[in-house]
Amino acid sequence: MNHTAALVSLATSVPPHQFHQEQILAAARGVMADRYPEFEQLSSLFANTGIRHRYGVKPIEWYLEARGWPERTRAFLEGAEALFIDVAQKALASADLAAGDIDTVVTVCSTGIATPTLEARVAGRIGFRADVSRVPVFGLGCAGGVSGLSIAARLAQSRPGSNVLLVALELCTLAVRHDELSKANVVAASLFGDGAAAAVLRAGDGGATRVESSGEKLWSGTLDIMGWSVDPQGFGVVFQRTIPDFVREQIGPAVSEILSRMELSSDDIDRFICHPGGTKVIAALEHALSLHQGTLDHERDVIADYGNMSAPTVLFVLERVRARGLPPRSLLTALGPGFTASCAALKHAA
Repeated sequence: MNHTAALVSLATSVPPHQFHQEQILAAARGVMADRYPEFEQLSSLFANTGIRHRYGVKPIEWYLEARGWPERTRAFLEGAEALFIDVAQKALASADLAAGDIDTVVTVCSTGIATPTLEARVAGRIGFRADVSRVPVFGLGCAGGVSGLSIAARLAQSRPGSNVLLVALELCTLAVRHDELSKANVVAASLFGDGAAAAVLRAGDGGATRVESSGEKLWSGTLDIMGWSVDPQGFGVVFQRTIPDFVREQIGPAVSEILSRMELSSDDIDRFICHPGGTKVIAALEHALSLHQGTLDHERDVIADYGNMSAPTVLFVLERVRARGLPPRSLLTALGPGFTASCAALKHAA
């Protein structure tokens, strides 16, 4: 019997408010340009991201006012609970399961704080059992989609026959800041959107797509590359180094190292499925992984349609690749705070 975890279902969801990139640029200009002389020079970032539109849990007018922790947290709880229920129910329906069939819930989120955690807050409305195991995971950032899938797969593998629900959910737009007049804040405003992905995993029975193995690499001395600062206004984005340059230089050897621990090599991988941090990051990934320019086509399409949603974004890419037919073996990759590379190998039987 194969005890590796099968991907039983996968679903995605976005909140109701769609913002076109030109609309966000106009809003950011109205908020920042008069107080930040460098804004116009940096405004070309909005056109260079490759993003057409993104989604948010609040109407765009909400973001035009300065917000503090209490308002951001209220918006987070309201928006995250609704999105959690929607995406989880989609994944459950696709797996032909009810919420009461779920034995373990893994919730990945780094863009808001909730105690009790999100899966506890929605348990009564969605129908989780009272004995459901809850595994909330905070702080993985953009790596959370791959790391969360790996955690969920290992939990499923440890209890064959049990159903594990993964929900990766991020409301990045709620971190928009009016007080931080910096390039990092303009970059964040040009890139990030809200979204969620959910998957059901189960080990011990049939399944066409299995999480074969997983691995990570944490670089020492890289805490300043990406993350949050925390102050009375809320989260503030940290971008201290040029991420595409780091990707170009470091990711190739890191992925080779991770694959080696899996007893695989890049020649064994038919398709890399990558978290699309932005168009420059995608191009850097293609270079680092020795791929032809344009290979990461679904990654470019997802960033264009949704922006960078942090953790769930790579699962949006997986959804598109899966819909068109997964190859025999693919490797999910994502980068996040730490600075960390997270990988998961998927084995697919047609």
